[in-house]
Amino acid sequence: MGKLLCRALVLSALLSCGGCSHYAQDKWTGQDKVEHLIGSAALAAAGSAYAERQHAGQAERRDIGLLFSLSLGVAKEGYDSRPEGSGWSWKDLGWDVAGALAGYTLYEGAN
Repeated sequence: MGKLLCRALVLSALLSCGGCSHYAQDKWTGQDKVEHLIGSAALAAAGSAYAERQHAGQAERRDIGLLFSLSLGVAKEGYDSRPEGSGWSWKDLGWDVAGALAGYTLYEGAN
C-alpha cells in the first residue's frame, strides 16, 4: 500500500474518532450495507478510471481510486454523526472499505 494511502487512512481514522456526537446502533447486514458496498465500489472504480485517463501509474490509480471512495465514505459518516443524523457507523465504514477494495480490484482486473 502506498505511503500516501496509509497516511490518509490513518489521518481520516484519527479525525473521525474525535468529533462524533453519537454512534449508530446498527447491524452488520441490511439494505444500507449493500448500498455502501456498491457505492464505494463504483466510486473507487471511477477514481481509478480518472487517474488512468490522467496517465497515472498503477500505484497512483490505486491510491486515487481508494482515497476518493473512502474520503466520501468518511464524509458521509461525519454527516450522519450530527445530532439529527443516524449516527456514525463503523460498520458502514467497514462496508465502504470492502466496496472500495472490490471496485478497485474489479477495475484493474478489467484492464
